[in-house]
Amino acid sequence: MPAPRVAVIGVPSSAGAHHAGQDLAPAALRAHGFVDRLAATGVEVEDRGDVAGAVFAVDHDQPSQRNLGAVLRVARAVAGAVADARRAGLVAVVLGGDCTITLGVVTGVQRADATAGLAYFDGDADLSTPALTRSGILDSMGIAHLLGLADTELARLGGTSPILDDDHLVMLGYDEGDPDAFDASVLAARPRLRHVPDHELRANPAGIARQAVAALAAVAGSIVVHFDVDAVDSGDLPLGNFPHYGTGVRLDAAGDVLRELCAAPALAAVVLTEVNPTYDPGGTQTARYVETVTRSLGTALRS
Repeated sequence: MPAPRVAVIGVPSSAGAHHAGQDLAPAALRAHGFVDRLAATGVEVEDRGDVAGAVFAVDHDQPSQRNLGAVLRVARAVAGAVADARRAGLVAVVLGGDCTITLGVVTGVQRADATAGLAYFDGDADLSTPALTRSGILDSMGIAHLLGLADTELARLGGTSPILDDDHLVMLGYDEGDPDAFDASVLAARPRLRHVPDHELRANPAGIARQAVAALAAVAGSIVVHFDVDAVDSGDLPLGNFPHYGTGVRLDAAGDVLRELCAAPALAAVVLTEVNPTYDPGGTQTARYVETVTRSLGTALRS
């Protein structure tokens, strides 16, 4: 049986974030052996380098949708790079970067498969919108843009809005106590949208991830997996660009979730977001993250 083939694509961008730092993540992950470790699991890896990223900047002109122009430019570049990888028959492994890059990954996959679905494993529900936000930070609005709840150019990145229907999305691991990114009324109004908060995910990480894959596989020809490091309790792994202490799952459980999600037969892309290496000057936590992610991803792809 031939080895699974992946394309690693770096996105050094913090344009949609609360502050700079994630723009350094692709280089840090590679420096800690991400590519070599993934290849050592038996996966054929092609490192395609980085798309042009952007660094966080204060934006007083658009306080409800900060740095929208830079976020759009980066997302469009990501969509093109992912589409190229898919045309070559490769699974795209995207090293971010803030969460807005996932819109580019999804729309890039959709260029070949309009039925693509998304498993969104994230410590935040990302349901904020420009109309409701306090911060104006776009990476707290990713799901809102994907579902067409937010009305900016980012919501029409793939040409139409919504980018995803409710049944083509599963949300896993979010904190219901986050006042900026969680909105219970949105979820209550969408019975077809599957969603599992962090406290439920902790009870059965691998089992719930398998259920998510089954739900998406029933409607989607391709599956994208989004993994925000803030789905991991910052008390265990303090790497998230916006820390989440006392919520989420531990790193080992996150590895179990990632392994099950990425074992989807229709896996098209994996997005790794929100790692801020400036929080880890000694590199110990980044090394733990790289070891867990590459082991889980390699095991899943070989299965």
